[in-house]
Parts: sequence; C-alpha cells; structure tokens
Amino acid sequence: MASLDGGFNANDVEPFVGFDPIPVGDYLVVITNSERQETKAGDSQLVTLELQVIDGPHKGRTLFDRLNLWNKSQKATEIARATLSAICRAVGVMQPRDTCELHNIPLIASVKVEKREDNGKYTNRISAYKPRHGATQAQSVNVAPPPTGVTPPLQSAYPIGSSPNGKAPWQR
Repeated sequence: MASLDGGFNANDVEPFVGFDPIPVGDYLVVITNSERQETKAGDSQLVTLELQVIDGPHKGRTLFDRLNLWNKSQKATEIARATLSAICRAVGVMQPRDTCELHNIPLIASVKVEKREDNGKYTNRISAYKPRHGATQAQSVNVAPPPTGVTPPLQSAYPIGSSPNGKAPWQR
C-alpha cells in the first residue's frame, strides 16, 4: 500500500492518454540524458540516449535511441560506432570521453515510424543524425523540463522544411 499524502482527486487532473509517434521528418533535438546499461540478455552493454525535440509543434517530446557499443555481434557494434560518429560530428565533439559531453547541443534527428514486432504498435526510430544547419561549433542550450503533471500536446508536427513559411523554425 502507498499513502497519497492526504488523497488525490482525479477530477483535478487530465488523464494521460499516451503518446502517438511524431510524424516522419527531421527534428531539431538535444541529447538530455545518456546511460550505459546491460542488454536484456545480460551478455552485452549499450548506451541509451534520451533526446528532446526543442522546436516546433512537438517541442518537449522525448525520443530514444540505443547504441550497442559493447556487443558480441560485430555488426551491431559497427552500426553503433557509426551512429555515435554521426552524433559526434553533428554536435562538433569529436573525441568525447563521456556521453555527457554530447548533451544539450542541438542537432538534427531524422525520425521514422516503424511497427514494433513485439506488440504491433507504431513507434519512432531515429534513422540518422545530422548537424544543425549553419552550425560551426558546439553550442550548448538549456532545456527546461516540462512542468510536473503537464503532458505535451498530441498534434501534427511541421518537419524541417515543411513549416508554413517553408523554412526551418530557427531560420525565421
């Protein structure tokens, strides 16, 4: 049993309805968290990345990626190392000693929508990382966490290049 410190009134809080995947496209993101973890099988390790969309209608939405950097599969390791190389180049940090050096630096994530094999639901997958247009050096940004109890809106995004004025949001 868990005490709710004086009670809870569901009438005062909008219910959580889940998140649909964001549409296919390129999004301006920052890595907000990273962690080295064991794989489910327990025989390898990977780095999980948490990324936050920082502009456009899906600002505040979270995306995830996993890099199998220490895996018994050589192919999985090669893919993860190539992905990490793309991230490093996109943020201008070529020789990080820790993944935290990649945090809070804007980059572009190419997002796809895929059907999961385990449950048949659709989910986002990051297929590529690219530098932010015009970026010449790493510039960190502060990302404020969403307010407690507030869920980001579920609405269509304008992928980069398809906003009403035809420009990316930061090219106003």
